[in-house]
Amino acid sequence: MMIETKAVTKSVTTTNGTLQILQPIDVRVKQGESVAIVGASGSGKSTLLGLLAGLDQVSEGEIYLDGQPLHAMDEEARAQVRGEKVGFIFQSFMLVQSLTALENIMLPAQIAGVKNARQKALEALEQVGLEARGHHYPNQLSGGEQQRVAIARAFITRPKILFADEPTGNLDADNGERVEKLLFDLNRQAGTTLILVTHDSELAAHCDRQLQMQAGSLTEVTEERRRYAS
Repeated sequence: MMIETKAVTKSVTTTNGTLQILQPIDVRVKQGESVAIVGASGSGKSTLLGLLAGLDQVSEGEIYLDGQPLHAMDEEARAQVRGEKVGFIFQSFMLVQSLTALENIMLPAQIAGVKNARQKALEALEQVGLEARGHHYPNQLSGGEQQRVAIARAFITRPKILFADEPTGNLDADNGERVEKLLFDLNRQAGTTLILVTHDSELAAHCDRQLQMQAGSLTEVTEERRRYAS
């Protein structure tokens, strides 16, 4: 299994007491699968995605990412696992404004000590159709172009698993379709496991499986429910 959780919960302490964000969650994702996590805003989707990617620590339970026990690791150890195995695409792109598109893509490869990082970044730029825009800074790129740079950055280290949080949420329909095609093309070509959070029913429908998040609880969306929803 690429991802396996056992009774994972997340809670936070507030002035009014403990707030339970995630109820006990058990989920398994095979290598190479594409999985969409759907649900209303505030249901806990992004919280779960952050836990699965090792960006946050569980309150209780166990998370295994490619056999690595994220729940038992401190931030430094989780960061090492992320660097070796994980790519992450944020809705807000999260590009470094002082770096060009090419430099943004190179960054994780340089941190990981990848040889020929510049050449690999140039190849990644070409793969997302932005070879002529490598010297531009993020504020000189459209939203769709910035998201494609973010995808190239996430894929440059050839991660085993890619997490995407509303990857088409800030894009118009045309750019959303282009980014969607790019995500699944790269997923198939590299055999990368893809887990995404989305409100986009068409994007979710292209995934192998859908998981529904409601009030912190996660359930599988069956084929019958998927047909009814469509």
